[in-house]
Amino acid sequence: MPRAQALRERAGADALVLTRPGSVNWVTGGVSDPVDLTAPRDVVWAVLTEGSRALVTTRVEAPRLAHDFDVEASGWDLIGVPWYRSEAMVEAVTSLVGGRASVLSDSSELGEDVSEQVVLTRMVLSDPERDEVRELGRDVALALDGAVASWVPGESRDTEIAGEVARALVRVGALPVCLIVGGDERLRSLRHPLSAGEVVHEAVMAVVVARRGGLHVAATRLAVASDADPIIPLTRELASVDDAVLAACVPGSTWGSAVEALERGYRTIGREGAWAEHFQGGPIAFEQREFELAPGQNSSPFWDRPCEVGCAVAWNPSLSGGAKIEETYLIGESGIEPVTRGVHECERVRVVT
Repeated sequence: MPRAQALRERAGADALVLTRPGSVNWVTGGVSDPVDLTAPRDVVWAVLTEGSRALVTTRVEAPRLAHDFDVEASGWDLIGVPWYRSEAMVEAVTSLVGGRASVLSDSSELGEDVSEQVVLTRMVLSDPERDEVRELGRDVALALDGAVASWVPGESRDTEIAGEVARALVRVGALPVCLIVGGDERLRSLRHPLSAGEVVHEAVMAVVVARRGGLHVAATRLAVASDADPIIPLTRELASVDDAVLAACVPGSTWGSAVEALERGYRTIGREGAWAEHFQGGPIAFEQREFELAPGQNSSPFWDRPCEVGCAVAWNPSLSGGAKIEETYLIGESGIEPVTRGVHECERVRVVT
C-alpha cells in the first residue's frame, strides 16, 4: 500500500480509487477473492486518500470480508452498499473523497485513468509477494506433475487429467483461472486444445494459470507415450527461443528488448514470424499477464520500461505441432530464479512408459 499512496502523492491527487481485481488485490494484499471471474470490475473497491483508506463493497460481501480477512483490524474502513443499486458504489466513493476531489483510478469513469502506472508500480513484487509466488509456484508444479503422472495412455480422458490439476490446486487454496488440457490430434493441430472428454493415447499437454492471494503463476507440462514422438525434437528446437528471452530478462534491460530477443530466437531456428501464431507470455503478477507486448510495438508504454529485480515473468513460446514451453520465474540480482520447474526440472517432455 505505501507504493499506491506514493503513486497518488506524486500526482498530487486527493484520492486513488482501484476497482479492478488485480489492482484491488495488490493494494489489499489479496483480500478480494473472486465471486464472478468474468466481472471486469471487482466486487470490492479500494479508496485511498491522504488520511484514510476504505473498502467499498456490497452488503452481501461486507460480512465475508470482515470475517475472513478482518479488514478493519488491518486499518481499512469497510463500507457496504445495496447490491441492487448499480450507482451505489460510485456514490459511496464520491461521499468518501468529496465531489470536487482530484481522483486517480484504474477506471476512466471514476477519475483520471492511471491503469498503466498502477501496473508498472505493482510489477515489482515486495518480499512477501515474492515468497507467495515461490510457494504458489511449487504448488502449481506439484499439481501439474502429479496430474500428468496420472495419465494412462489409451485410458485417461483429458477431462480427468484436468480434474486432477484443479483438485490439487483447490486443495491448497489456489484457483485455476486458466486450465487447458488436451492431447493427440487436438494438441498437434490446436494452440488451445481445451478438454473435450476424449481419451488421450499418444501425447498430452496440461496448462494452468493459478491464482492465490491475488497473485498468479503459470506453467505448462507435456508428456508423450513414446520417445519417438515428434513433440520431443520440436520442443528441443523451441528451447533456444525460451533461453533467448529469459537471458534478456536482466535488470537494466527493457521489456521491449526481451521481446526482440524472443523474435530473434525464432528467426535463429528458421521460424521467423512464428511468434505471431500464439500469445508469447510476459510479466505475470496480479493478472494472468500484466500486459501484452509483441515485436514492433515500440509505441507501447511498456516497451522501454526496465526489467527490474522482483518482477515475475512467464514467457510462453510455442511451435505448431504441440511444442510449448512455459514456466514462471522471478528476476533476481544475480539471474533468473525458477519457481515452477517442479520435481522433473530436467525434463522438457516427460516420456510415460
